[in-house]
Amino acid sequence: MNDKYPYLAIGPVRFNLANDIPMLLSAIIIAALVIYLSRNPKLRPGGKQNVLEWLIDFIKGIVGGEMPGKSGSFFQLFAFTMFLFIFVMNQLGLFIDVNIGGVSWFHSPTASPLITMTLASTVLFLSHYYGVRNKGFLGYMKRYLNPMNLLEEFTNFMTLSLRLYGNIFAGEILIMLIRNMALSGVAPIFTFPFGFVAEMAWMGFSVFIGSIQAYIFVILGTVYTSHQVISE
Repeated sequence: MNDKYPYLAIGPVRFNLANDIPMLLSAIIIAALVIYLSRNPKLRPGGKQNVLEWLIDFIKGIVGGEMPGKSGSFFQLFAFTMFLFIFVMNQLGLFIDVNIGGVSWFHSPTASPLITMTLASTVLFLSHYYGVRNKGFLGYMKRYLNPMNLLEEFTNFMTLSLRLYGNIFAGEILIMLIRNMALSGVAPIFTFPFGFVAEMAWMGFSVFIGSIQAYIFVILGTVYTSHQVISE
């Protein structure tokens, strides 16, 4: 995978535009989608309203299974937003590839470990913050009298971040290899049809994988948060 990316420097801080542009586009897509689906709500939902309500009920089921009651309802909106955000980011690099002069301007943000680690850090930071709020500092620290729980926090972070990154990165790498094989064969007229069919098949499978990974991230994030928030 091309490792040359455009950067924007603001003082000492550098922004990777190949990550930031698709992340901004993902946020715009999600905002537009939710606004569209939620316009003119009716008591008897139909069509687009059914889609939005199904998504909401789907996330409520995930969160409610681990954090019933008020604790769960508080995190439902966060889980809903995180699911849509990760789902859209997982898919973008499959359909949009912008490479200018050997510099990649666009890929799935979740194919970058920095992005997935940031998402995992956000989930775990909030879980610890609300763990202290719900249990009090002493009640929160009681969990860490067992040293194994300290190790568990590290493994939770690695599981959340690297599972997502590895699956999306591997998917984009394979698509690139299939595309290069189709276009750079000895006889492209023969290799292109095979490469095209293989790429379409893998893209369809990657959409499924991207959906599953968004689902797994939300489930694991909810489980880890419940360990902090729910009193034992």
